[in-house]
Amino acid sequence: MIPNLWAIPGIFMLYGASVEAKPHKHNAIQIVWPSANSNVTLLETQITKPLVLASDIEHRLVMQEGWVILVEPQSWLGVLLSEYLQGARFRKITDLAYFSSAKIQPMADSTTPIALLTPLLLALNINWQKTAELLNIDGQQLDHRIKQLVNKLNDCFGSECLKPSRWRAHEVASELAISESRFLHLFRQEMGIAWRPYLLWRRLLCAVEAIKHGNNATEAAYLAGFSDSAHLSRTFHNIFGMTLRDAKSSLL
Repeated sequence: MIPNLWAIPGIFMLYGASVEAKPHKHNAIQIVWPSANSNVTLLETQITKPLVLASDIEHRLVMQEGWVILVEPQSWLGVLLSEYLQGARFRKITDLAYFSSAKIQPMADSTTPIALLTPLLLALNINWQKTAELLNIDGQQLDHRIKQLVNKLNDCFGSECLKPSRWRAHEVASELAISESRFLHLFRQEMGIAWRPYLLWRRLLCAVEAIKHGNNATEAAYLAGFSDSAHLSRTFHNIFGMTLRDAKSSLL
């Protein structure tokens, strides 16, 4: 049986059944990718084909079965999706001349995020041979100090998460040899989001990664720096519109 949840730098992917998220919004660009014959309600509209939703758009999602893919806007894929949206709140992938419904069915024999993304990239007419770049948040030419920081955060996906006490703004600024105010301004300028909510987003992904590797909610909360599993679940609900328990129960 293949896994149904992945978290890699820049991308969070979940395949589930009976997905129901209350109204919420987040900084990530979202791809809703329903399976064949699945009914989906998004933005109070019925859809049957994949759709790209811009960041910071409040939405409610109800889906019988399919993919939810969250992409950080500054990732390589995020930059391309932003270009694809062309300033719109959302855009259906069926708008593309190269779209084929046969290309976007979930690949049941795939076991890696890159393999699973390939049909989507083909449907978006994106050069799938460059998908190795999806593992890095360097889609835009970031300031070298911010890129250094993001790369350090990415280490979370290959080892234990660093506790949030090491990520206080003044400590990060000191390590980057700039003032705290300059760091906060530079980070928002480069990443399009304030440091604190971005760090919270990355901590959530660390918790998801910990759960994927067999830790329970309490252990995952500790590893990602949350006070307890209830704190983790509340935060997850605020960002994704569902509790962690609901998300786990929707997984196939």
